[in-house]
Amino acid sequence: MLKDFAISIVRTLRDHGHKAYLVGGCVRDLLLGREPADYDVTTDATPEEVMRIFPETYAVGAQFGVVLVPLPKELDGERDVASNVSSVKNDGGDEPCYVSSKANVVEVATFRSDLGYSDGRHPDQVRFSKDPREDVERRDFTINGLLLDPLTDEVLDFVGGRKDLDAGIIRTIGDPEHRFAEDKLRMLRAVRFAARFNYVIEPATLRAIQKLASQIDRVSRERVRDELTKMLTERHARRAFLLLDESRLLHEVLPEIEKMKGVEQPPQFHPEGDVFVHTLLLLDKLPHPCPATLAWGALLHDVGKPATFRVAPDRIRFDGHVDVGVKIAEEVCDRLRFSNDDTDQILALVANHMRFGHAMRMSESTFKKFVRMPRFEEHLELHRLDCLASYGGLTSYDFTRERIAFIPPETIRPVPLITGDDLISAGYKPGPLFKKILGAVEDGQLEGRLRSREDALAFVASDFPDKE
Repeated sequence: MLKDFAISIVRTLRDHGHKAYLVGGCVRDLLLGREPADYDVTTDATPEEVMRIFPETYAVGAQFGVVLVPLPKELDGERDVASNVSSVKNDGGDEPCYVSSKANVVEVATFRSDLGYSDGRHPDQVRFSKDPREDVERRDFTINGLLLDPLTDEVLDFVGGRKDLDAGIIRTIGDPEHRFAEDKLRMLRAVRFAARFNYVIEPATLRAIQKLASQIDRVSRERVRDELTKMLTERHARRAFLLLDESRLLHEVLPEIEKMKGVEQPPQFHPEGDVFVHTLLLLDKLPHPCPATLAWGALLHDVGKPATFRVAPDRIRFDGHVDVGVKIAEEVCDRLRFSNDDTDQILALVANHMRFGHAMRMSESTFKKFVRMPRFEEHLELHRLDCLASYGGLTSYDFTRERIAFIPPETIRPVPLITGDDLISAGYKPGPLFKKILGAVEDGQLEGRLRSREDALAFVASDFPDKE
């Protein structure tokens, strides 16, 4: 649907006497036989001309020549473009521009050349052009610099993009240092594209990244976080992190992960190798699609091991690595400005990933409280991946799944038998004792010992006679 709409935009612009082509990531993906996530159009029409031709538009980046044309309501009746145009789009190499999170718009950008990038992201000045070659030459990578005439299927290639697609090469358009100076995030994008397509980064491009890696700190932390999240969730996280390490970007964006390299583990539990190797093996097994929080929890689950490594008489140990890991993970989430909800889930994954080893010894109440954690399916999946990336045994995983299957769902989070008001009515004074009493009653309820309000009140009177 979106592809047909993009082609109709090209046709309409042509009918009004303008040049127009599909451009960027959608052309790359079409040539690779992949389904594009979105479609971009480039044209010699100015933003004002585009808006006259398409009355319903969103000029979110008109100063840079970018206009969004939404899918007609009759084709996408549930869209709300205005409330969803928020995220910076980087996939086609045309910075800066914006897209709808519902992918119900086509971005139409005017041919342009960019003059200066003082802030390392936005052009200081944009000059509109009538020449598609000039527009292509300011883009990021050759594979993103291809134009497609969808009416004739002719591909316009001014920068050798088709050759690099065929050869599996990520290469900047023009001088790599100049391209990266314009937008430092392009260094991370080079890594992501190379991992996603299993391409190699052209030597001069890689050397430029290694030289300029320390300048990645000039990129907003949110943009870095989003790029790393894409690497983690696009099926090729292991290769992405190997390339991050090779390009020296890992040291700059996630030094906590770099510190895992060379940290030995007890071979009886981790025959695969050191903490870095184990983590990469785990990342290689992430599901697709993969929740971002699960991916980050997987990356950070053993982040506390380097700081707690010690060689004991019996074996290598990492005493307290979970608690240390939670603190380090919290620092990472804060630095990369994760939302509070995502931070809570990532920290919970790190904090609880070792608890599965005790699942078979948990009491009924403890087990039920364990499995009712928010998004428990992510915890269970992280444990499975953790096992497969080490010794391979899934005993605790299978036990947990089987035990959950035999527990009636309503007994995992039952309605409380009594409340604080009941305790007050029974003569107890509000205070810290309330939490202890209500917790004990809940345990009895979860274990099946207390089945009614009367049972609970009798238990309280018996076990907590002191009401102060």
